[in-house]
Amino acid sequence: MSKMILRTVMAVMVMSLAFVMLTGCSKEEEKIKIGFNIPLTGDIPKVGEASRNAAEMLKEDINSQGGLEVGGKKIPLEFYYEDNESKAESAVNVALKLIEQNGVVAIIGPNSSKQAVPAGGTCNDNRTPMVSPWSTNPDTTKNRPWVFRAAFLDPFQGPVAVNFAAKQFNAKTAAVLFDISNDYSKGLAEIFKDIWEKKNGADSVVAFVSHGTKDQDFSAQLTKIINSKPDFIFVPDNYNQVALIIKQAHDLGWTGPFMGSDAWGSSELMTLCGKDCIGQFFSTHYAAAGAKGATKEFIDRYSAKFGETPDDVAALTWDATRLVLQAIQDAGSFNSDVKAERKAIRDALSSVKEFAGITGSMKFDEQGDPIKCAVVVRIDENGQFVFAESVCP
Repeated sequence: MSKMILRTVMAVMVMSLAFVMLTGCSKEEEKIKIGFNIPLTGDIPKVGEASRNAAEMLKEDINSQGGLEVGGKKIPLEFYYEDNESKAESAVNVALKLIEQNGVVAIIGPNSSKQAVPAGGTCNDNRTPMVSPWSTNPDTTKNRPWVFRAAFLDPFQGPVAVNFAAKQFNAKTAAVLFDISNDYSKGLAEIFKDIWEKKNGADSVVAFVSHGTKDQDFSAQLTKIINSKPDFIFVPDNYNQVALIIKQAHDLGWTGPFMGSDAWGSSELMTLCGKDCIGQFFSTHYAAAGAKGATKEFIDRYSAKFGETPDDVAALTWDATRLVLQAIQDAGSFNSDVKAERKAIRDALSSVKEFAGITGSMKFDEQGDPIKCAVVVRIDENGQFVFAESVCP
């Protein structure tokens, strides 16, 4: 081969490679990048798994149609799933990675308030829209115009639990057991105590007892609670802790009822708790058993794909992600400038007045918090979370 032909071939190869690189970059810029700040390991890995499952199902739906239609063209979705290890510090680091390294236009999560409160501050400081599916602590969104949520708040959930328990158990006294290191658990416990005592008198919470996040033995706390002879025990803890607490309470001779909160609502609860949890009640975001319409369609598809009934985290992640996608569409066009697109999404989210989610219809206030109904479910003999009551603002 002559030198001239060789040079020609090399030139063509270089131009071809440059073309591939340029077109590759162009396609990369045309993807909508969304980050998920979720607990795939740590204390509550089932929460992260449920979020990822729901997000993947939604992404497949949209990408199978060529992408999300924005301003007359379809743009594929690219999701980044990062593990916050169920830790506050890790959630902050994950938020920074998604913002600075992955260049996402929005972040879904964290779910638990323990991670969502600090990560929300990071997202707000970095002017990146964040939507928490599951966090109910008011501080997650308070005075943070870049942070939103798909869940109701604890100042609403607290009275739901108080009023239902008082009526269902004909209760005049209560005991509370909570995680002192968890913003969600501690905050909801304090709200519950305040409302219960306003309703039933200053000494009607006969035991208000805390434990640590890593505790496995609750016998000391439960002995104190049982000796105080409450009509029921309120436990606003994560599902993994609830299973241990209820089992140990029964071992100590407790036969009375428990009242729980939305952090009970994982499909993993019954795997860990078994027959000990049957007959108990908790407040939550939706009831899978008996659902209709779009909610039932979601449940049936999720169950067929993943082999289990979607819990409230999965359903709320679906709603939170759809909220972001709607905001992208409402903005009218997709801006390749990441910072400009983030602002456009934030502005569109703040303009959403009402959203028809599978966890219920919701309206948003000035803090970016939804005004929506709660449900109370009973754990039936088959371990299903069955609708007991709906409570709306």
